[in-house]
Amino acid sequence: MKPRSSPRGGAASTSRLSSPVVRPRPGAPSLLNCQRRVRISPVRLGRFLGRVSRTVGARPDAFAVCLLSDVAMARLNLRYRGKRGPTDVLSFPAIRVERREKKDRKERRERIQKNQRQLRASSSSSFTSSPSSISFPSARHFLGDIAISPETALRQARRDGRPLEQELRVLILHGVLHLLGFDHETDDGEMERFESRLRHRLGLD
Repeated sequence: MKPRSSPRGGAASTSRLSSPVVRPRPGAPSLLNCQRRVRISPVRLGRFLGRVSRTVGARPDAFAVCLLSDVAMARLNLRYRGKRGPTDVLSFPAIRVERREKKDRKERRERIQKNQRQLRASSSSSFTSSPSSISFPSARHFLGDIAISPETALRQARRDGRPLEQELRVLILHGVLHLLGFDHETDDGEMERFESRLRHRLGLD
């Protein structure tokens, strides 16, 4: 599956979602379904969260995913990105307490730079190595939250002729890469190229 040319939601400038994203137990990926309009399989998506965590070398509870209605997603999109209407996915990178904000920004910049170096190194390989060989330094920390609208995902899946669950998995992966510091709006296609390789690795082609 080729990367779509239509824009996806991006990273929002906040530390945590206002919605109740929680981790059910230490060491477990989080998936919270806060919408009822679209039926999803929490078990299968939960397993996929674990696969993504292992693929990027993250600890199992490194991020949380919240499934929201279009209405709730539109509120977040307007509040944090200044854009009207729902989007498919938003990422909320974790930021620690305010008194350490300046130091955290420096640490985050350093982690992003390490991520980018790892990206360039992996791009020159056959990408058949073990998951640990493509891990990112920042993935050892709690990365943040991801909000996804299954309603928007369903419309996109129908438009592109693929199953809803595959679309949700693509959005989860996209959101995780934003949490790792990648930004398709500013990186001259690096995130898109790396995301394409990860899709292949995870069977999302």
